[in-house]
Amino acid sequence: MRNDEGEGGEGEPLGGREAFGAVLPRSVQPDSVQSGVLECAALVAGTPVSVRLGWQAWGQLNAAHDNAVLVCHYYTGTMRAAGCSPDGTPGWWSALIGPGKAVDTDQFFVVCMNTLSNVQTHEDAVITTGPDTLHPDGTPWGERFPAWEFADLHALQLNLMHALAVPRWHAVIGPSFGGMQALQWAARTPELAVRVAAVAASPQSGVTLRGVFGPLMREVTPTGGIDAALRLISFFGLGADGLHHLFGHTDFDAYLRSRAQTASLPHILDIARVVQTHRMPGQAQDLFARWQESGLRLLTVNISGDQFFPAAEMRTFAGASHIAGVAHQHLEYASACGHLGCVQDTLPFAAALRDLLHDQASGLAPAHSALADRGQESVAELLTKRWTDLDSAL
Repeated sequence: MRNDEGEGGEGEPLGGREAFGAVLPRSVQPDSVQSGVLECAALVAGTPVSVRLGWQAWGQLNAAHDNAVLVCHYYTGTMRAAGCSPDGTPGWWSALIGPGKAVDTDQFFVVCMNTLSNVQTHEDAVITTGPDTLHPDGTPWGERFPAWEFADLHALQLNLMHALAVPRWHAVIGPSFGGMQALQWAARTPELAVRVAAVAASPQSGVTLRGVFGPLMREVTPTGGIDAALRLISFFGLGADGLHHLFGHTDFDAYLRSRAQTASLPHILDIARVVQTHRMPGQAQDLFARWQESGLRLLTVNISGDQFFPAAEMRTFAGASHIAGVAHQHLEYASACGHLGCVQDTLPFAAALRDLLHDQASGLAPAHSALADRGQESVAELLTKRWTDLDSAL
């Protein structure tokens, strides 16, 4: 296990911010992968922790450092969003990220960093800090690891931004758990992420995550261990149709055994806990006003039949944001892979993602045309009604 040892390679701090430990190779080709480690002493849920999180990047920062795109990974994903893994398998969003693709590495500097408690912590190249990594006393953190939340992860990603000498992200994007992180950027610091794309996510954790997935995960793992956890994630992620589509003629158990070799059950459980806490902070009216003021452009994409994130959750939210005049594009599509269509079936939203990244519009977003049809009903009344409907649905 290498996540406490780090990976070598000659490099130098970028932007002179040695305290954050973010490094790039001395010589970088535009289409090659670059690797680094964010190292910092952080307060995680109020507890001092020496954090180490590995990241990878593709493309080059321009002279103004204003072309950086942060990609946030999904539940069991890693920093390998693009390119190829050492075993030759493609990065999980390699269909979207690369030269000439929707997230064009000829134009953008694209960065993906491991989260705290990354599930694949037992893979040599995955550097993370979580329950299975070492406490200063030389033993694993275990249950002593702080119960971190999205605010802690956002702060660490903000540290990465500063370490790279990036004044603000050109965009923050991601699927599933990564989409939650992107929405947290929109809610917490929209002026530092004026383009946000959240694929297969919701504005807050709904009944599926809080009332079904979370409790089931806690119930099955004491006896079923990591095998039961991965089976549960696979079922919710793919559904019956998706499992048949991908594994109907292959060995599903062999796939699970392969995943279990590098995954950590304590980290799986920690991420499961975190996703249940997701909710964008603040009141809807205040949130939408800040988005208008910052000029935020928001793309949300949902998959019909998704067993983690029902499309209606984001559809309701998108309706409220449209009424408030936010520049919010919402798409929905069907995929044989269910929720995991967000990484297995990306073509339906590739063009919209490309358009978002190339959108140079500034200033306030135009009011949605639905306002013209509402007679004397005030915008505030509409927002209150839509937000009440959203809370009821979730």
